[in-house]
Amino acid sequence: MEKRFLTPAETVGAIVENGRRVLTQSRSRALVLSLLAGFYIAFGAELMTVVTQDAATFVGSGISRLLGGSVFSLGLMLVVICGAELFTGNSLLANAALHGEISWLKLAENWLIVLVGNLVGSLFFAWLMFESRLWQQGNLAEHALRIATVKCQLPFEVALIRGILCNWLVCLAVFMATAARDVTGKMLACFAPIMAFVASGFEHSVANMYSIPTGLLLANELHRNDPALTWGNFFMGNLLPVTLGNILGGVVFVAFAYWFVHLKQGGRVKGER
Repeated sequence: MEKRFLTPAETVGAIVENGRRVLTQSRSRALVLSLLAGFYIAFGAELMTVVTQDAATFVGSGISRLLGGSVFSLGLMLVVICGAELFTGNSLLANAALHGEISWLKLAENWLIVLVGNLVGSLFFAWLMFESRLWQQGNLAEHALRIATVKCQLPFEVALIRGILCNWLVCLAVFMATAARDVTGKMLACFAPIMAFVASGFEHSVANMYSIPTGLLLANELHRNDPALTWGNFFMGNLLPVTLGNILGGVVFVAFAYWFVHLKQGGRVKGER
């Protein structure tokens, strides 16, 4: 009878094996898959914005955030089940570098390609949603502007810490989804940690690649001049610290921790002698 899920040790081994793909995967393939991940996370972020635009008025702030996190989890479900390259999830590939299966230089190259692809995909999706004019419905434009502005007002160290906490949960979601052996299990594995990070207010670099440019496009269209909401603040004030935090959260608290427990202490990856 086939196992319904992998043990933590087996899951680390599966992640290391998966990391070997960066040695043979072409840059063009990685780029296309990362574009798809940018679209998928943007779908989740867009849906969260729609659902939460007025939910707090009726169910309160806490439940509104819970609902937003629940629908945002769609993004990671699409990445995991349909297949795509997401920068935050790829922090787990540090397992393969720690175990000597790939070089840190090769890992950095993968991260760079995927980060650029995620950004381009997210920006393109933000433009599509802007051109759809769906933001003219209800309170959607004001809510999207508020989300983007609040993110751009975060102090550097706050954005960094929120990025750490976010990708700690995202990588645990990917870890559990890797352990799951069926689609239902993978969906549930994606749901709970992603719901938790969104409801908690943590910061996800790729989600912000959609949310903040959307706010910038709307601010220009509606002639809003908020000094905090600028492209400079997007890249340097939010994306930079959040990305660094995401790397630290995923690599230190998930990839390194589980590599140390299951592989450094004498464990082996399947196929090793």
